[in-house]
Amino acid sequence: MNTANERLGEVLHDGDTIGLRFERHLAHPPERVWRALTQSDQLQHWFPADIIGERRDGAPLALHFWPALVDKHQIPEPIMSGQLLTWDPPRTFSLLWDRDTLIFELHPSDAGTRLVFTTWVVDTTAGVHLTAAGYHLCLDQLVTLVATDDAPPFVDQDTTAYEIAYAEMFGV
Repeated sequence: MNTANERLGEVLHDGDTIGLRFERHLAHPPERVWRALTQSDQLQHWFPADIIGERRDGAPLALHFWPALVDKHQIPEPIMSGQLLTWDPPRTFSLLWDRDTLIFELHPSDAGTRLVFTTWVVDTTAGVHLTAAGYHLCLDQLVTLVATDDAPPFVDQDTTAYEIAYAEMFGV
């Protein structure tokens, strides 16, 4: 694990809905981080799917899992539906992915950008600890991409250490 990003996400509760909140500090301006969050050539390095659709509040989206991920994990439905909830460049980007809500908030700081990522997870049958581990890895990849303009192939990364840490956090 990258020691700079070992801080685990925070668990949130809203009734029966479980949320996860992660915070990362990036030594780059919000515009650079925004590009990494929203452009296909950047998403492929850190996010499991391309986000296809018009960039406006309320627009329908198609989320296409990257082919290498589909192959590795035998994903039966490689395209999922979504909706762009908030589009406020370069501050807030939120979307509905199937039934989960993902919220990316960028806050300028003297050192660059503070990214706050929150997701509300509707279906926890696979294990919220696995979801948390996956998003933790995604954010580590994002930090590497923004810092170096390159990141190792997303599909080759291992989440085992994060899965163990989050399983302990959730008492699984």
